Amino acid sequence: RMLIASQMEPTYARTVYPCFDEPAMKATFNIRIIHDPSYVALSNMPAIDVSEMKDENGSVWAITTFNTSLKMSTYITAFVICDFDYVTRTERGKEIRIWARKEAVKNGYVDYALNITGPIFSFLEDLLNISYPLPKTDLVALPEFEAGAMENWGLMTFQESSLMYLPSDKFTGRKAVIAITTSHEIGHQAHVETFFFLFKWFGNLVTMSWWNDLWLNEGLASYFEYLGAAFVEPKLSLDKVFHDHVIQPILSEDNEIGVRSLSASEDKIKGSSFLISLFDTITYNKGASITWMLSNFLTEKLFIRALTSYLKTFSFSNANQDDLWTHIQLVVDGQDEVQLPASVKKIMDSWTCQNGFPVLTLNLSTGTISQEQFLNKRNDNNTDTYNKTWIVPISWMRNGSSQPLLWLDESSKMFPEVQVSESEYDWILLNVNLSGYYRVNYDELNLKRLARVLENDPKAIPAVNRLQLLDDVFALTQFGYIQIESALELTKYLGKEDEIFIWNMVLLNLLPDTWESTLKNYEVYPLLKKYLLKRMLPIYHYYAGLIRQNVDALENDYFAQVYLEKLFATACWLGLQDCLDLSSELYAKWMNSPEYNIPSLIRRTICCYGIAMGSDKEWNFAWNVYNQTNTTKEDKDILMFAMSCARESWLLYRYLQYGLSDTLPSSNCTSEIILYVMVKDIGQRIAWEFVTQNWPLLSERYGEECGEELLHDILKVMARYINTDVQIQELQIFYNMTLEENEREDTTALLESAKFENTERRELLMEVADWLQKNIND
Repeated sequence: RMLIASQMEPTYARTVYPCFDEPAMKATFNIRIIHDPSYVALSNMPAIDVSEMKDENGSVWAITTFNTSLKMSTYITAFVICDFDYVTRTERGKEIRIWARKEAVKNGYVDYALNITGPIFSFLEDLLNISYPLPKTDLVALPEFEAGAMENWGLMTFQESSLMYLPSDKFTGRKAVIAITTSHEIGHQAHVETFFFLFKWFGNLVTMSWWNDLWLNEGLASYFEYLGAAFVEPKLSLDKVFHDHVIQPILSEDNEIGVRSLSASEDKIKGSSFLISLFDTITYNKGASITWMLSNFLTEKLFIRALTSYLKTFSFSNANQDDLWTHIQLVVDGQDEVQLPASVKKIMDSWTCQNGFPVLTLNLSTGTISQEQFLNKRNDNNTDTYNKTWIVPISWMRNGSSQPLLWLDESSKMFPEVQVSESEYDWILLNVNLSGYYRVNYDELNLKRLARVLENDPKAIPAVNRLQLLDDVFALTQFGYIQIESALELTKYLGKEDEIFIWNMVLLNLLPDTWESTLKNYEVYPLLKKYLLKRMLPIYHYYAGLIRQNVDALENDYFAQVYLEKLFATACWLGLQDCLDLSSELYAKWMNSPEYNIPSLIRRTICCYGIAMGSDKEWNFAWNVYNQTNTTKEDKDILMFAMSCARESWLLYRYLQYGLSDTLPSSNCTSEIILYVMVKDIGQRIAWEFVTQNWPLLSERYGEECGEELLHDILKVMARYINTDVQIQELQIFYNMTLEENEREDTTALLESAKFENTERRELLMEVADWLQKNIND
């Protein structure tokens, strides 16, 4: 069976047909495909004729001719030749077809995608007051597709996982992924990726003039995808999902001097390889975050009005970001409700043409708010922030009541209205609902008052702002703006926190995955265990009760599907007896009845601690299931990890030995087993001795290149344990024996760096331990 699918973006159309392959050069296209008659050919437009021809060998071929396309850029021309089936529906007189492997269609795996695609199209058409211009839309689920999804006009392509919903996906958050991905690509069809479909309105109907404004396509689409997804899945909390998946992740990346700006001058974008690098989180997540901010300070009503004007003006043409600013300015000038401190271009250029983002620092006794670029103060190279300033919209509330928008358009400014009184109940919160792309550094006075509010009534602060508050203070601690004690004060209330996406962010900061393997070596562990478990019990017992009695109730709890694993894994790792008992209980149930399915939400954790609390009987059961031919790849991955959780040293050593046997499908499995064992607190030494003793055999199995990669991965893990010169010397001796001379210098530098980082971590954990000693009983 064969399958051909094109992917032209950014500059691959030139490899398929002769063209000037640039986004500003648009044309109509007449496409004809000659193919095996047992296959179907698809392209951007509907087929208008299918005929036959014979070649010189007498073989019969089909010729599919497609209608002339609308005027469009080369990168969204497309074709697929496949033997797929499809399901179809009509939306507002236009046909929508979802194509996939025949068995997937037969089993109903693409029905969900079909049911939401039409409504998202209609939603975006109504929102923008612009009709979708093509007579049909095909969505194709490809078994393998590196791009993930592509918005080709009229012929969108997807990875199967982004378009198929299987019965077994009930608790995986798959519906949300499909809704978001579909919405994003449909946004392109229209023109502005504001909603899932809007993205294509922006990219296909109106295209950026040059790749330096790629964010107009992808950033706007990434913004609108969440609007479209929330429309078809109302149980998805738009603001929570958007902040958790888009804004918070990019804030953690966009904070180094070397990170590029969202938009750059055209002459800086040269070469196809450079173009590919533009398809990154800056384009997608920062572009969406800036769009979110723009929509908030304009109001959605004015923003959509401006977008509609922009789309209609530049339909079937090209535009740059200044064209968008001009249309927004026209709308702003035509009304009196929203007043801006500067032109739209001046405001927005400060966000799109500069890299990074600001941190606002408040002195609420004087009402002064200042800004500077958010950079790591612990890094000597980041001392010069080039005196950057942004024009910052500040949404804020006082004592729970929303206040009129403020603007900070200079490095520092006094706002008498944000001064606080002496009353401990007078508090200020900035960046309400995370409507601005910046962090906030409160003074000690307001932080204490916010901590008091959280302890008395957490719901007085919106959930996304609780997320923001905690994420900001941990980031400010990490980057040297404030002390860790200030961040920890805000965690006292967590016993009343019932939002699992906020708990997930706290646990990632207090218990990063890279610390788990070493944290039990420090005196902070029992203190952290007591402090966290006391606060985790309410939310843990709520979800544990549902797992035991009514797991189906979690089908529509998206954040539980995404983050419950981390919550349970932490509870078990901290030694919560109920979590350990639950793991043993469900694992034993599976052993006794192999047809029983451990809830996929926590399957990895249950298998891990089911084995950890058991003996070789539990371990051997996992090994036998792993080696069964009908075990899925997903279950194999879970079991490979879980078998490294054994608490008996001899089981771990035997597991490593099994890793060298011929029963494993590839040498990659061997390296994964080594690394899984190495990150366990009792496995680190066992794995290290195993590697050093068996290196000739491992080296032979891997080959030179893969062997070096394995050594590098091992070094990264071992580096977490390096605290003394003796440990560095031990590692260095081994690497001197196995690495070439030119690689040894880099290894030495890595080891010294690791020693420094571990020393810093030890000092931080001592500070945390001191604070916990004083606050453990609060």
